[in-house]
Amino acid sequence: MTTIHSPETELARLDALPDQGFHAVTAVLDGDAETLVLYRDGDQVRAWLNVCPHAGRALDWAPGQFLKSREGHLVCAVHGASFELQGGVCVAGPCRGDSLRAVPVQVRDGRVLLG
Repeated sequence: MTTIHSPETELARLDALPDQGFHAVTAVLDGDAETLVLYRDGDQVRAWLNVCPHAGRALDWAPGQFLKSREGHLVCAVHGASFELQGGVCVAGPCRGDSLRAVPVQVRDGRVLLG
């Protein structure tokens, strides 16, 4: 995992992220180190804090290892909450209707940037 300290800083290279897959990075947000989940969909990347809104636990089952359902949802390894990948809304499980906390990212010149 990489630790990022400021906005507009590179989180990852786009070509290093698996298409339709997840990647974890650490970024400093508001002075605190936070683990982010990056999800690549073609040339677009979405990012969320690696925290389930149900119980505040990390979503991954092992560091940087995330579960994806047959329906294509990100699944919390602790209680099985399922999150759709457009907006991070929980569509099944104990926190249905809640959302993951999005983190703004942009893709520029093949780089995924915070901000």
